[in-house]
Amino acid sequence: MHSLKVVARIHSDFPTKFGIPRQSGLVDALKATVVFEPEYRDATALRGLEAYSHIWLIWQFSESVREGWSPTVKPPRLGGNRRMGVFATRSPFRPNPLGLSCVKLDSIECSTPEGPVLHIAGADLMDGTPIYDIKPYLPYADCRPDATAGFARETLDYAVEVDFPDALLRVLPGDKREAAVQLLRQDPRPGYRHGDGERRYGVAFAGFDVRFTVDGGVLRVCKVVPLDGTDGA
Repeated sequence: MHSLKVVARIHSDFPTKFGIPRQSGLVDALKATVVFEPEYRDATALRGLEAYSHIWLIWQFSESVREGWSPTVKPPRLGGNRRMGVFATRSPFRPNPLGLSCVKLDSIECSTPEGPVLHIAGADLMDGTPIYDIKPYLPYADCRPDATAGFARETLDYAVEVDFPDALLRVLPGDKREAAVQLLRQDPRPGYRHGDGERRYGVAFAGFDVRFTVDGGVLRVCKVVPLDGTDGA
């Protein structure tokens, strides 16, 4: 039996899985923090990390842990009706539910009540996700400009136009608005829902439920409701 230790947890604007970007770096306006577990709140463990612009996070798909596994999965971006080998995808449903994300390291705050805290951008993790390890991103070793993207290339350029009325956008905090628009541009819906223009969806983001419909390649925000139950717009 092998075990991994949780060294930190992320604090992000996503209380649920729905709407989280499907890969890190797709929504660079998203901000989050990495807070270490008490045992690992030692600033010396981060010595030298400030010299790097990006880091790797190795984490657990904590909301997708299952008994057993399947050798094939149905990637949502392919419409949910094409099976691919699990090791040819980044599906959370795998023998070991591990995720890998490259994020921008904005800053390191060494003296807080919670010990050293990493401020990052572009993360694709739900709030509270356990992190097993943090490693520096090395462009000379980790970047491969000539790499091919397999079947994932089919949906790389997919995006929708976002119609977010100013009156609704202003309901969100000022520092969350650009991230919300970028997030919605990725179209949070599962691939198999495409074409269902009448259905309403809601993304829980930054303390609000952002409700929208999608029709003809245009995502229209129709309501923004605080998650605490107070009146929205």
